[in-house]
This record gives sequence, C-alpha cells and structure tokens, in this order.
Amino acid sequence: MVKLVFCLRRRPELTREEFQRYWYDNHAPLVKSVQDVLGIRRYVQVHTLETGLNAAIQASRGGPEGYDGVAELWYDSLDAIGGNRSEEARAAAQLLLEDERKFIDLANSPLWFAEEKPIIG
Repeated sequence: MVKLVFCLRRRPELTREEFQRYWYDNHAPLVKSVQDVLGIRRYVQVHTLETGLNAAIQASRGGPEGYDGVAELWYDSLDAIGGNRSEEARAAAQLLLEDERKFIDLANSPLWFAEEKPIIG
C-alpha cells in the first residue's frame, strides 16, 4: 500500500478550532462519499493539539511553525491512483479540491506519496 500524506495549514481567516471542525464535520464525510471511486482504502485525520508542549518541542529542535493537522490516505498502489482517470474519478477529485479551498491554505500545505516503514508496532 501507498499513502498520501498532506500536512495542512488553515486559511488565515480561520481559527484552528474552526478549521478542525470544518475538516472533520464537512470534509471528512465528503471524502468518505467518494472513497470507492477514488480507491481510498483508509483515511485518517491527525488533529494538532493546543498545548504549550508544541512550542517547546519545536524550539528544542529549531523547527518551523507546526501544522494544523495531517491527513493520511491509503491506496492499494501508485498505479491504482494514477490509473483511475475515469470521468467520475476526475469529478470526485475536483469536488474534494473545491472543498479544500474553503479551509486549507493550499499554497502552504505540502503533500506527497509515501510508503510506510514500520519500526515499532
């Protein structure tokens, strides 16, 4: 399996709480509604917690500002993703992108395909 990893930053006019609420309550059901046509096998949202520990751990490593969350989507293979070019799949992908524009700062939210290499668990 391969995974799409999407590190999300919210649009500047949204609070983190508003962003996470929309992402979970509105966007997640939309992703679920097109999972079969897009071949999504698993979808997980990782919501950043509001805690002073984030700033401390970032500072200890000289790291950049954190993300508001991370989306992880699993697919059977890269071929399964690239090979799904049906009109229905293109329309579903466009639908998700249009919704993402409502709450994600897309220009500052990197995404990439990856393969997990479990070490523990």
